[in-house]
Amino acid sequence: MSKCSIKTSSRIENSLDFCINGGKKLSGEITTNTSKNGAMGLLCASLLNKGKTTLRNIPKIEEVKRILEVMNSIGVKTTWINKKDLLIEPPVKLKLDNLNKESAQKTRTILMFMGPLLHLFDNFDIPHSRGCKLGKRTAAAHIYGLEDLGAKIEVTSDWYKVDAKNLKSNSVVMYESGDTACENVIMAAAKIPGKTTIKFASSNYMVQDVCLFLQSCGVKIEGIGTTTLTIHGKEEINQDVEHYNSQDPIEAMMFLSAAIVTKSKITIKKAPIEFLELELSKLKKMNFRYTLSDEYKSDNGHTRLVDITTAPSELVALDEKISARPFPGINIDNLPFFVPIAAVAKGRTLIHDWVYENRAIYYMDMTKVGVNMILADPHRVYIEGETEFKPAQVVCPPALRPAMIILIGMLAADGTSVLRNVYSINRGYEEISERLNSLGADISIL
Repeated sequence: MSKCSIKTSSRIENSLDFCINGGKKLSGEITTNTSKNGAMGLLCASLLNKGKTTLRNIPKIEEVKRILEVMNSIGVKTTWINKKDLLIEPPVKLKLDNLNKESAQKTRTILMFMGPLLHLFDNFDIPHSRGCKLGKRTAAAHIYGLEDLGAKIEVTSDWYKVDAKNLKSNSVVMYESGDTACENVIMAAAKIPGKTTIKFASSNYMVQDVCLFLQSCGVKIEGIGTTTLTIHGKEEINQDVEHYNSQDPIEAMMFLSAAIVTKSKITIKKAPIEFLELELSKLKKMNFRYTLSDEYKSDNGHTRLVDITTAPSELVALDEKISARPFPGINIDNLPFFVPIAAVAKGRTLIHDWVYENRAIYYMDMTKVGVNMILADPHRVYIEGETEFKPAQVVCPPALRPAMIILIGMLAADGTSVLRNVYSINRGYEEISERLNSLGADISIL
């Protein structure tokens, strides 16, 4: 059991802390949860439907709670009908004047309200968002894409002021292949009569989830899973709809990273293989040993799943840098999990996180648990492998994935660690301490 003892005066007000007794092998099976990012897009897309929407397999995480708080504040009724399923019932008219600004600002997902709200109001305001603090993250791709569909968007210091009186179908070239920006444009196009083509579209898992949901609403979409989408807009969506959220490749990658770093044999069930194939290929070249089950389908009837069984492996560093890119490249949210993996690989690894200004800087917190690494610039870190992780007390950085990799390092450190203020982790992972404990970890909540 926990050996932690901390001084209460050292805690951050209203924080939640983890005590980790590390150095333990993991074993057993764990089932991949459904995705945070998929859930966020589906919740926003449900605003397009005037009928009842039942979303199945929605994770009960902080990010979902924030968006539900916003939806409830403007009049949407949301009911958990069991632990994982959510019934969404829209009001006759949304009350944007009541919007919970505090909750809205805590998640970048609020930007994805723009696409659906274009069809409900001639004019409306959306507050600026925060979410993970990963440097400058503009909304340019959202704004340019929606403006191509006839919206006019003015950006002030605190608000996006949107005029939606002259919507039109169009051909849109995405300013950048961002996941949420693409979802926003898809949702806007879904109820604009006529044909909209989106080029340089993201084909990532959460975008596919939104497209599959809209298809269940009767919207015809061609090119799902490719970088060119053709959407045949439907002026009215008013039907009772049921949709299953798909599994989270980022969580599956987290468990892979934890297994590799602790040199453990575990089985990760229901891993969405389409969104992990390149990551596994890189790991195989690093001498990681694993086996895959035969493929089977997710509850949505579309996503390809496998069970991955890991084996303790002695890794070697790749000669080439490891970097992310839009799907089908290494997922941008999976890249951080290569940091603890590189720390146990023999040799030097260059991790290039070109997307965010701050995230590579947050990686440097891994030095507190013994990782030998050099910050080359705000986007690149060099990691010297064969780390012997050591216990530490660390305050979580204000970013989900960098916070999670510190926890992974602590799992491998022989001794007792404290990870403070884990709200960043709880934004994206449901009951993560309990789930890791089910594999043999020893994490308690302080």
